[in-house]
Amino acid sequence: MRREDEFGFEKVIEVYDQKTGMQGVCVIHNTARGPGKGGIRMVPDVTVEEVMGLARAMTWKNAMADLPFGGAKSGIRVDPRKLTPEQKEAHMRAFARKIKEVVPGEYIAGPDMNTTEKEMAQFADELGTPKACTGKPLSVGGLPHELGSTGFGVAISTRVAVKHMGKDLHGMTVAIEGFGNVGTFAMKFLEEWGAKVVAVSDSKGTIYAKDGLRYADLMKIKAEKGTVTAEKGEKLDAAKLFELPVDILIPGARPDVIHKGNVANIKAKMVAEAANLPAKYDIEQVLMNKGVVVLPDFVANAGGVISSYCETMGWDSETMFKVVEGKIAGNTKIMLERADNHDTRKAAMEIAKERVSDAMRNRGWLR
Repeated sequence: MRREDEFGFEKVIEVYDQKTGMQGVCVIHNTARGPGKGGIRMVPDVTVEEVMGLARAMTWKNAMADLPFGGAKSGIRVDPRKLTPEQKEAHMRAFARKIKEVVPGEYIAGPDMNTTEKEMAQFADELGTPKACTGKPLSVGGLPHELGSTGFGVAISTRVAVKHMGKDLHGMTVAIEGFGNVGTFAMKFLEEWGAKVVAVSDSKGTIYAKDGLRYADLMKIKAEKGTVTAEKGEKLDAAKLFELPVDILIPGARPDVIHKGNVANIKAKMVAEAANLPAKYDIEQVLMNKGVVVLPDFVANAGGVISSYCETMGWDSETMFKVVEGKIAGNTKIMLERADNHDTRKAAMEIAKERVSDAMRNRGWLR
């Protein structure tokens, strides 16, 4: 039996489809608060152990977001770059058929690495119910993450934390790693609220302008030239962004970008984790011991899962943004008030585990 702790795992379902060659796994960690919620990733090297870890993380993320969801995750072992669109669809539909017994009662899917609103529409269509997944296109009753819920949530968490520090966001300098769906919307809202974004990076490098960059200008230059580094300013290596003299640092793309090699050079007083696992816990502790306020990923970037909840409720995008604001603001405040010696991740994990344990007790799952 695979068993991590008293919280789970409830089910580990490995599946294979002879016709398409699809190999997949669906892991349901804990459903005390509701159906396990988590995305489906399509990557060639996905492992059962990886998906188990991600499913467990979703239990805490959904609990910390205070949603009626448990934690789950899925993976399809294939390189989507080597598939035709038709083959990719066939893999998604085959996976849907193989796990239909647990959808949506125990598992609700969503987009993840190399899956989008298009694949979610196919997944729901195969199972004949829109309740099978979230992140579907607007045209089929969805609230795709492309609306910007995650980036908006990061901006909200940042604003609340700045206020908690007794400071004013207006005029504070910001550096953002990544100018994709999350980074663009985080910049848009922070700029609207008076912050000054002075550095942004993408896969081609970093653009740095002490006097500030403009969201509209970067969106235009990215569309025209394919990179933010074509904008006017000082061009730096992508890694240099993390060491710039800014008030707020937002890692919003890759994991482990803050590490032993650069943590001593971080000058920001706040790190808002828009990406998943941009720093390991021991590295976060180094930052926190220096007085840096760290907003953990599963708190700051929860806008996407909150949007997913709104989609299951049938709410529109306007309502969704209000719910994202309310939940992320409230949970960030609770975490910061509880944090001991600035250890925000420890405080958030304690809150999440208490919420799951409470649900388990109410269901009679615990002695």
